Amino acid sequence: MTDPKAFLTAIFEAAVAAADPEKTIRNHLPAKPKGRTIVIGAGKGSAQMAAAFEKVWDGPIDGLVVTRYGYAAKCERIEIIEAAH
Repeated sequence: MTDPKAFLTAIFEAAVAAADPEKTIRNHLPAKPKGRTIVIGAGKGSAQMAAAFEKVWDGPIDGLVVTRYGYAAKCERIEIIEAAH
């Protein structure tokens, strides 16, 4: 019989890995348009998604993302702003 705690921990870790933007964003991007791409976003996960997007998008991008205090991520081309509701 499987240890319930180990089983639930493994399920949790698999779910977190499946939701990691750096591992999944590339598979969900549209075809690259002509010119620059403008990124906008809001929410707790938006800064991490913006950072992942910057790593895989090789075209020119600008943008602004608003996230909750404490959820910022380092971005070079997309501005990240932390705010409250």
